[in-house]
Amino acid sequence: MGDMARRISKTDVNDLIKTLNEAYAEEWLAYYQYFIGAKLATGILRPSIVEEFEEHAKQEYEHASMLADRIIELGGTPVLNPDDFSKLAKCKYEAPLNEDTFSLVTQNLDAERCAVGRYQGICDLTFGKDYETYRLSAHILKEEIEHEQEMEDFLKDMATAKNYYTKTETN
Repeated sequence: MGDMARRISKTDVNDLIKTLNEAYAEEWLAYYQYFIGAKLATGILRPSIVEEFEEHAKQEYEHASMLADRIIELGGTPVLNPDDFSKLAKCKYEAPLNEDTFSLVTQNLDAERCAVGRYQGICDLTFGKDYETYRLSAHILKEEIEHEQEMEDFLKDMATAKNYYTKTETN
């Protein structure tokens, strides 16, 4: 696409490419956070959480791929050096220093909330100005909102299980 994609976008394309590269870096960090969390997870609801983390890792990878394609369509270059991911990302990677599922889910919930803000911002920036980037960011936003809800649901399930376990222990 290239030249025409740049001309029909009613945004500052260089700023948009910069923003998309930040999101691209964040998606790689999110991918790794889910990937490594699935490998290290211990504790309550582990099998279900590992399965969900693996699915989320796959989706974060897909988001990175779609963003790379859009950056290239706009005439930019996706971040080339993984060392730059952490430098560019506003949604930061949080190393899983505590491997219990509650800690991992809480970390990922924080990351998803940041991602929701990121993609809402891109939607706001491109609405009515760059249809293709808006469509892409709205699609990713929908999935990030779903991820946030799934992490919240796991935390509620853990609280319910803990309360049940505590009640049966005291009886």
